[in-house]
Amino acid sequence: MKQAEVIDIQTIQDTSLPEITMLPLPSQEELAAQERAEKERKEILKRYRLILRHARPRLKEGDAKKIKKAFEIALEAHKDVRRKSGEPYIYHPLEVARIVVDEMGLGATSIVCALLHDVVEDTEMELKDIEGQFGTKIAKIIDGLTKIKDASDKSLSMQAENFKKMLLTISEDIRVVFIKIADRLHNMRTLESMPRDKQLKIKSETEYVYAPLAHRLGLYTIKSELEDLCLKFSDSATYHAIEDKIKKTQAARDRFIKEFIKPIEEALHRYNFNFTIKSRLKSIFSIWNKMQKQGIPFEEVYDLFAIRVIVDVPLEEEKAACWRIYSIITDFYQPNPNRLRDWISFPKSTGYESLHVTVMSNIGQWVEVQIRTKRMDDIAEMGLAAHWKYKEKNGVSNHESGIEEWLKKVRETLEQNDVNALEFLDEFRRNLFTEEVYVFTPKGDLKTLPMGATILDFAFEIHTEVGARCLGAKVNQRLVPLNYRLKSGDQVEILTSTKIKANEDWLKLVVTTKARNKIREYIKEGKKEIIKEGKEIVMRKLKQMKLAFSHEVLLQLLDYFNSKSESEFFYAVGKGTIDHTLIKKFQDKSEEEKVNRTLPQPNTDVFKADKKTGKKELKEIVIGRQGDKIAYSLSQCCNPIPGDEIFGIVTVSKGIKIHRTNCPNAVNIMASFGDRIIKARWADDKSQVFDVTLKIIGTDRLGLVSDVTRVISNQLKVNITSLSFEVHAGVFEGTISLSVYDTKQADDMTEQLNKIEGVVKVTRYNY
Repeated sequence: MKQAEVIDIQTIQDTSLPEITMLPLPSQEELAAQERAEKERKEILKRYRLILRHARPRLKEGDAKKIKKAFEIALEAHKDVRRKSGEPYIYHPLEVARIVVDEMGLGATSIVCALLHDVVEDTEMELKDIEGQFGTKIAKIIDGLTKIKDASDKSLSMQAENFKKMLLTISEDIRVVFIKIADRLHNMRTLESMPRDKQLKIKSETEYVYAPLAHRLGLYTIKSELEDLCLKFSDSATYHAIEDKIKKTQAARDRFIKEFIKPIEEALHRYNFNFTIKSRLKSIFSIWNKMQKQGIPFEEVYDLFAIRVIVDVPLEEEKAACWRIYSIITDFYQPNPNRLRDWISFPKSTGYESLHVTVMSNIGQWVEVQIRTKRMDDIAEMGLAAHWKYKEKNGVSNHESGIEEWLKKVRETLEQNDVNALEFLDEFRRNLFTEEVYVFTPKGDLKTLPMGATILDFAFEIHTEVGARCLGAKVNQRLVPLNYRLKSGDQVEILTSTKIKANEDWLKLVVTTKARNKIREYIKEGKKEIIKEGKEIVMRKLKQMKLAFSHEVLLQLLDYFNSKSESEFFYAVGKGTIDHTLIKKFQDKSEEEKVNRTLPQPNTDVFKADKKTGKKELKEIVIGRQGDKIAYSLSQCCNPIPGDEIFGIVTVSKGIKIHRTNCPNAVNIMASFGDRIIKARWADDKSQVFDVTLKIIGTDRLGLVSDVTRVISNQLKVNITSLSFEVHAGVFEGTISLSVYDTKQADDMTEQLNKIEGVVKVTRYNY
C-alpha cells in the first residue's frame, strides 16, 4: 500500500483555498422555535389520526378522503394563526371535530364541517369554494356556522342576529347546532386564556343559549359541563370550594356505593342479566344551584350522586327488563312511592327514557337509582344523535313521538321569522328551553306543553278554531278562567262560544308560539276590518269639509297626526285612538295642536359628545373619575357600588348603564347585546357614597334592632337611610339601606352584623 503523502498545512498559501461561505449557527431561540414547530406538527397529526381512528366504524367509502381534504384545507387556512393561549389555531377545529365524534357520535359530514367551521369566517375562502369541493349540503352547514358580519337592524344586537341565524337551521339540518355546541364547549374549556370581559361575555352566551340548547338536544353530559364551566368563570371561589369538598368526601362515598350495589350485582348475576352498574356524581353547578334554592350548605345536599343500572336487552324486551330490575332492587331497599319517575312509559320530549326510583339504604340515606337499557343510556348521553342512530337501525320506535313533537314545535317557532332577532330569541327560549307539563284531554290523550302554559295554549294545541272561540275550561271537572296555568296530570275540557273572538289581551295569557301566532292572525284579520271602517270615517269627514279624498290631503293628515302610514292612521281612527272630530281642525297646521303618537327615533350614537376628541369608540369607562364627560347611570336592578365587578351596556336612548357582573340581568344582557358591552371599572375615589341595602334574617329577641343600629351607626360610623323589620313566629326579617363608599365597607358591615346574637344571615339585597 502506498504511504499517504504528508502535507504541511503551513506551506499552503491562503490564495490556493476556495472561498467558503460560513453560515452562522442557529441561535438558541431559533433552535427552540424549530423544536416547537416539529413538536406541534407531530401533535397536529396525532390529533387528526385520533379523529379518523375513532370515527372509522361510522365511515362509508370515500369519507376518509373527504375528511383528509377538509383537514388539509383547514391546516393551510389557519397555518399562521395562533389562539390567545399561544397554541396553533388548527388545534381548535381538530378538537371540535373530536368532540363531534367522541362526545356526540356524529359522522363524516359533521367532521368535515367541524374542521372547516371557521375557514369562511376567518380567511379569504368563500362558501362557493366550499360548495365546489364538498357539495351543497356541507356548504349550507358551514353557512349556518358562519357569523353574520353586520346586523340587519343597527339598533339591535349582533349576537341575537347570529343566534337567530343558527337556530333557523334546526329544521333544515340540526347538525349545525350540534357543531356549534361542540365549538362552544371547546371555547369554554379553553376560556382561561381570554381577558376577563371576554370570559364574562362568552360565559353569559353559554348560560343563556348553549347550555339550555344542549339540554334540549339531550346532550346532558355536555350541558352539565357547560354549566359547571359557567360557574367556574363567574364565581371561581364557590366553584373550587365545592370541588374541594367533593374530593374530600370521595373515599367515604366510594365505600358507601360499593356496599350499596353489592346485593344488587349478586342478584342480577343470578338472573343472568347482561348489565353495568355505575354511579353518577351530581355536577358542581347542580350542587350549587340546590344550595342556593334551598338555602343549605354543601353538607346538607344528600343526593350528591345517583346509581345507574344499565342492562343490554333487545328493544322488545326493554320495558319488562327495567321493571324486573326495579322489582329486584326494591326487594333489598324500601322505595319512596312519591319519588318514582317513569320516563319509559312517558319519555321526555328530548327522547330521554329511564326508570327513576329513590330507595332507603341500610344506613337511612335516600339513594336515587336510574334503571335503563343500553339504547336508553346512549340516547341519554348523546341525545338526538343517538336517537337517529337507533332509528336507522331498528326503524320507527314507539317512543319517537316526544322528539318528533319537539321538532314540530321548533318548526312552528321558526315559522315566525318576521320578528326581530331579540324577540325571536326570547320566543325560542320561552317555548323550547322551559320545563314541561303533561296534561290530558277528556278522552285521555296526552299533550305536552311548556311550563306556565294556560288554558288558551291548550285550546290552540287542540285546534285553531277551538282556541279562537275559547270561553274557559273545566280542569279536573272544575271551572277555571283563561289565565289558569296548567299542572302535570290535569285533565282539561275546553268550553267554547261562537260569541268569543281572539283579542290582543290574549297575547298576555299565552306562552306557546303556536297560540301566539294564531292569535296574531285573528287580530290581523280583525285589524283589516277596523282599517276599512276608519277609512270610511275619514272619507265622510273630508266630504263634510268639502275636501277631496286625495293622496296630497292624506299626506297632510299623516303629517298632522304623526302617523307613519295610511293603514296606521285609518286603524287609529277606526279604533277611536284618534278622535275623528279632530280631523276638522287639521287644516290649521298648528304645531302646538299636533298629536304626537309615536316615540322619537332613539339616539343610537351615545358618544356624540366625544367626537371633538377624535375618538370613534369607547373602550373602557371609569366610574367616578372627575371630569368624565360620558353619560352613565348605575342600574337599579343590582345597585353596583365601588368594589363590585362591573360592566357597561350602551343603551339605545339612555346612555351607558352600569351593572354588576353578577346582576340577575347580566347573563341576558351580555348574551343578547355582547357587541354593546364595554369594560368598566371604578376610579380610586372615596368622595362619593353609594346606596346599598342589606337583608337580615334571624331569631327575634328584645333589643335586637337597637343592637343592629348601634353597630352600624356608632361602631362602623355608617349613615342609615332607611330601616324595616318584620317578625313572624319568632323569626325576624329586615332590610337596612345605607350609604357606603365601597364593597369593603359593606362587607365589613356584613361581618360585624353576623356577630350579633340572634342574627343568622346577612346578604346584599339589591340583586
